[in-house]
Amino acid sequence: MEVNHNFTENAKNDFQLVQKAREGDQKAYASLMQRYKDSIYFMALKMVNNKEDAMDLTVETFAKAFDKLEKYQPEFAFSTWLFRVATNNCIDFIRKKKLNTMSLHGMLDDEGDERPLQIKADTLNPEEFSIKKEQTQEIKLLVDGLPPRYRNLIMLRYFDELSYEEIAQQLSLPLGTVKAQLFRAKYLLGNIINHHNKNER
Repeated sequence: MEVNHNFTENAKNDFQLVQKAREGDQKAYASLMQRYKDSIYFMALKMVNNKEDAMDLTVETFAKAFDKLEKYQPEFAFSTWLFRVATNNCIDFIRKKKLNTMSLHGMLDDEGDERPLQIKADTLNPEEFSIKKEQTQEIKLLVDGLPPRYRNLIMLRYFDELSYEEIAQQLSLPLGTVKAQLFRAKYLLGNIINHHNKNER
């Protein structure tokens, strides 16, 4: 696959990183994320007007982009393709929030957070409850694969349903540190879930 000769130097560098990422180079993934996470975050923030939603959407954008990296064609700059993924992701989120839909894989609460484990048992029939319980156990197994500090943050945020402020207080950490580490934790968990889903197919 050849790089487009009209690319800027930045676009050419991105193309090289994409090639390395496709070969499984984790540092290349990290470099691409580092380059664009702030731009994607601020774009999402403009679209959804909520900081926590924007942070979650940023993580989702990179998880989706990295999962579909094989589909990227270098006739366009990687940044152009990535922003298209981000825009579509935000539009989907806004549409889902308006519809307030509930899916088997998760539900959106009033703030737009996806809470896969938040559905109460009395809203499900026995078969649905059994499936939900099985999914919860699977997610817990995947969370166990995270480094201890990230595992702890995910458990407090999504299983114990604590706010960022409550987590910061409980762990005696600055609020900014909690948000940054949760951002990283969700990114890692997203990668683990993607690999798990691929292996299940």
